[in-house]
Amino acid sequence: MTWLKPLTHPPLLTHEVHVWQANLDELASQWEILARTLSPDEQTRAKRYHFEIHQHRFAVGRGLLRLLLGQYLAVMPEQIQFEYGTRGKPILSGQTDLYFNVSHSQELILYAFTSGRELGIDIEYLNERTECEQIARRFFSPQEYADLLALPLPQRRWGFFACWTRKEAYIKAIGDGMALPLDQFAVTLHPQQPVALRHTYHAPAEASRWSLYDLPINEHYLAALAVQGQDWQLRCFEYKKQF
Repeated sequence: MTWLKPLTHPPLLTHEVHVWQANLDELASQWEILARTLSPDEQTRAKRYHFEIHQHRFAVGRGLLRLLLGQYLAVMPEQIQFEYGTRGKPILSGQTDLYFNVSHSQELILYAFTSGRELGIDIEYLNERTECEQIARRFFSPQEYADLLALPLPQRRWGFFACWTRKEAYIKAIGDGMALPLDQFAVTLHPQQPVALRHTYHAPAEASRWSLYDLPINEHYLAALAVQGQDWQLRCFEYKKQF
């Protein structure tokens, strides 16, 4: 899979899912421009961060979301209005079939967009200090925990984060947050297995309604995408400084 660097904003076709990748620190010089598009409550949220780098990352990340949404909807970024689901998932106000989701970790951020179907995205930094087996024993399903322990020791950190990003992407797609316990559904995590939602114990027929996809980033991150349905095509783009 290739991350394209388009010179113009690509149209979103009805069968497509678009994923954008951006480096928030590389775009830090644009934070004042992007911050002007934020709503008053978003500007207040940015100021709550103690460190300047985190204020800038929030302003750039939220401003870039508005910029991308505005290009898809052909409106000014500052005109975008958000509503929030019962579990805090952001959606667009008004009548629109444009769905989106966002995830960031450290300096990297991912945006996913599609038309008329739910989706979720997650990216995680491969932190060497994460206690993978202990967290997996507490939160993963019994099958996932057994699959993790079956991996050779050098592969377990990768297996843990592969499982975690896939589970988080699905949770974000359905909009339930932590209301759905992580051990109530299972994903594949072995490097030789197809990426898939294996079981949904709370609703057995649910698994067949979703697609999971790994997104290649670099050796320091793992990312996953969950999309409702099977009949879609993925296109990935890298956002670079444009003004």
